[in-house]
Amino acid sequence: MMLNGVRRSVHGYRSIQASGGGEKNMTLKDSMHLVADPENMHHSVREVFETMLGVQCRLEEGVKSIPGVKDAVSVTAVVGFGGILSGACVIRCDALAACTIAARMAGMEFETVDDIVKDAIGEICNMLAGTWKSKVPDLAANCGLSVPAVITGSDYNLHVQSPEFRICQSYAFDDTSFEMIIVCDALQ
Repeated sequence: MMLNGVRRSVHGYRSIQASGGGEKNMTLKDSMHLVADPENMHHSVREVFETMLGVQCRLEEGVKSIPGVKDAVSVTAVVGFGGILSGACVIRCDALAACTIAARMAGMEFETVDDIVKDAIGEICNMLAGTWKSKVPDLAANCGLSVPAVITGSDYNLHVQSPEFRICQSYAFDDTSFEMIIVCDALQ
């Protein structure tokens, strides 16, 4: 359902551009080096986690699998991009990391992934998506965000068809880690 809203947003933007209603012919392909720069993701994670959680995230070498994700409950939040870029921002972690993030945001302790923890992970994903897109001026002005969707479970895959580019990195703070992914399936 969320992706349908993002696709309608993209279709609406393209219709305006095709009919000459847009003010200028926007293209992100010319600034692809800025959009796909992993440093924008690193800066966004540091900024959001220091501001909202009061922690400094460490960049993990390479991409590491979240321990126990296949066997235990994992939490995945997705915020869609629509406009001159379509794709998604994804944050994925295990239940311990989700509870730790929510505890730092809410000032409460959590032992299980309840609705408050899901809301916290969705909100962190929303802030990461907004901060990431603000690093490129054309994205900040011409790319909308969907409401966050949060998936929990122990055996699921997130599949995106033929992405134009994908940035994936693991981060850690305290004794927890999480993975952040930016997937772009179309650029204008």
